[in-house]
Amino acid sequence: MRIVLDAMGGDRIPETPIEGAIEAIEVLERDFEIILVGDQERIERELKARTFSDPRLSVIHAPQVIGMSEQPSQALKKKDSSISVGLRHQKEGLADAFISAGNTGAVMAQSLLTLGRIRGISRPAIVTIFPTMKEPCIVLDVGANVDSKPTHLLHFAIMGHVYAQEFLDRPKPKIGLLNIGEEPTKGNELAVAAHALLRESPLNFVGNVEGRDIVRGVADIVVCDGFVGNVILKLSESVITLVMSMIRNATNASLVRRFGALLMKPTFDVLKKNLNYEEYGGAPLLGVDGVSIICHGGSSPKAIRNAIDAARLTIKREINERIRDQLKEFTES
Repeated sequence: MRIVLDAMGGDRIPETPIEGAIEAIEVLERDFEIILVGDQERIERELKARTFSDPRLSVIHAPQVIGMSEQPSQALKKKDSSISVGLRHQKEGLADAFISAGNTGAVMAQSLLTLGRIRGISRPAIVTIFPTMKEPCIVLDVGANVDSKPTHLLHFAIMGHVYAQEFLDRPKPKIGLLNIGEEPTKGNELAVAAHALLRESPLNFVGNVEGRDIVRGVADIVVCDGFVGNVILKLSESVITLVMSMIRNATNASLVRRFGALLMKPTFDVLKKNLNYEEYGGAPLLGVDGVSIICHGGSSPKAIRNAIDAARLTIKREINERIRDQLKEFTES
């Protein structure tokens, strides 16, 4: 399998994507190739500086770069950007997946334009894995759609159902609809209508869940519109940073606490790993007719490596085919 990695996407380019690609080649299974897309001269200069060469790593040139603050409408005009060239490479059958830590809006817009949607899916959704008091859960949509319709949320649930089966190993995942209360009549028109659709579906719908229920692990899949989902995602990232900072400040307050923290280091390491988004690498844009994975702009090489691993697994487990099969079951039921 061949994975295209945007070398010009992120806060530190092209160094971080290159370092992540090298880590992936050195650590992961040898069943994939990486194609770096971007300014070929800069990329090859960085590879030379690291004295790294591997037949599974190649470069394709893309002269244009999309800035992190550019509007998607402007970004789409750059036909030779690393995002455009990389996604076209996949569309033409020369690659199986695309990964970028660049402009999220541009990646979403270009993915839709170039790859199109899976037949039967009305809107794509960004899915992410959340830690809970029990096992991890997934939340979608966390940013692809600011405005959604009830049918969109139903399709998010269908895609989440497949993703949870394949990546969380939940044969019959519990699906909850994010709302301000548990009663079916709670919430706005979107929530009430979506609740009715989900209740009538063959999915394992457990009803409305509130914000606090996400971390309690009440549902394996939490469905919401992209506006609310993105707020939750950003808030959770900041809360995790706050908690880790408070722990660090508290343990540094005295010599006794420092000694206690030293004894607790293995526990803190497990906590940090469980709360670190880098462990999951990137967020797949489910619903596009291909594999497009969006990474955090500040991704480290480790996060890029894990995003490459996520792309590998998405391809190997044929997530899109599974979504098509699930849609077919729905239409026949």
